[in-house]
Amino acid sequence: MVSSKFHVASAIIVVLGLLFLTAAECRKPISNTVKYSAINCRKHSALLTDFGAVGDGETSNTKAFKEAVGHLSQLAYDGGAQLIVPPGRWLTGSFNLTSHFTLFLHKDAVILATQDESEWPHLPALPSYGKGRDGPGERFSSLIFGTNLTDVVITGHNGTIDGQGAYWWVKFKQGLLNSTRPYVIELMYSDQIQISNLTLVNSPSWFVHPIYSSNITIQGLTILAPIEVPNTDGINPDSCSQIRIEDCYIVSGDDCIAVKSGFDEYGIKVGIPTEHLVIRRLTCISPSSATIALGSEMSGGIRDVRGEDITAIDAESSVRIKTAVGRGGYVKDIYVRRMTLKTMKYVFWMTGSYGSHPDPGFDPKALPEITNINYKQVVAENVTISARLDGIHDDPFKGICISNVTITLAEKAKKLQWNCTDVEGITSNVTPKACDLLPEQKEAVDCAFPEDRLAIEDVELVTCSASTPFF
Repeated sequence: MVSSKFHVASAIIVVLGLLFLTAAECRKPISNTVKYSAINCRKHSALLTDFGAVGDGETSNTKAFKEAVGHLSQLAYDGGAQLIVPPGRWLTGSFNLTSHFTLFLHKDAVILATQDESEWPHLPALPSYGKGRDGPGERFSSLIFGTNLTDVVITGHNGTIDGQGAYWWVKFKQGLLNSTRPYVIELMYSDQIQISNLTLVNSPSWFVHPIYSSNITIQGLTILAPIEVPNTDGINPDSCSQIRIEDCYIVSGDDCIAVKSGFDEYGIKVGIPTEHLVIRRLTCISPSSATIALGSEMSGGIRDVRGEDITAIDAESSVRIKTAVGRGGYVKDIYVRRMTLKTMKYVFWMTGSYGSHPDPGFDPKALPEITNINYKQVVAENVTISARLDGIHDDPFKGICISNVTITLAEKAKKLQWNCTDVEGITSNVTPKACDLLPEQKEAVDCAFPEDRLAIEDVELVTCSASTPFF
């Protein structure tokens, strides 16, 4: 009898043991390996949770991000490292990146910007701006920041970075800021940058701001901001060279893409142009601003910009040139083709009196040079005004070429469709007919678009992998 009870008990223990082992086996992490494209892969990899991060959307992970990057920076010259942000809501303040480094966001990862100002370090004003845009001097560091870096990748499987900008928008509207609002991503004095396959939402101000940098690839970004919030520019290449922006979808309360190179005397002194930029397959919604803006801060110069296959839906303008007396610099060698525009206030807009200045110290004799501007193959529907082109007295905008353009007017379109002053150029096959300062050519003209390729267009991405454990 005792023996029988013993065998029954032993059997129960064995069964329970097997069940425990099975349950334990089920709790083991399963490796979820994903592939992604990057300028370079990394030899080493770590999870954000390895550094004590908590993805509950409430715990600050600023220390964890900083410790992770600091630890992985030691591996920069041993094949580099990637930091994987796993599923969760990861609250953090500003943190810096390092060289030969990848920040990878899982598709269910959300990086949340804290609204605690103490977790946002202050930086001096940018040399080419002379002052902050929202305040007299300093500016808050961006959420994701880096300077003097080489080979940096910020990417994911469409993971999200949420700037939680409402706190900052209210302070800006009420005039309570002494320092310029933070951006979501800013990289300075850096080379070989990739920002791709992410969703960026609700930036306090600009979303993506590479400055004084080169060899930049920006792909597959979805950028979303309320259309009524000012200064939420999508992508702002600033005093940069060799830039490729493609396959992005942007909804903004300001310019979807704003090309810049410094402000008045400060930009003239620094003298770093934005040049050799290609923008393709962009979709923009911005009822109060431009699809692509060139300026107004263009004092270091903007040249060799190529835009193609651009779609704008409910935008104030397509490509807008913004400048003023005192800017100096130049906007030249601009080429745009194949734009599809639906519901626009202006199709073509050039402004020579964009009058904001950092301070009264600008040189009134510093006149901008605007020349060799080419637009072709444009179809626009529901348009209020075909063009407003305002150059500068005694400093006309020259070399404007517009060809093969069909504009269908809105029901309440303005009677004067082409309003032109201080501009020079030609048109060909444009409907409705352009102003007298841009005469229709008797023989068909096809405005220029370069046949060569930029060096950044030939940068090939390689296939990398990231393994994210989950339970």
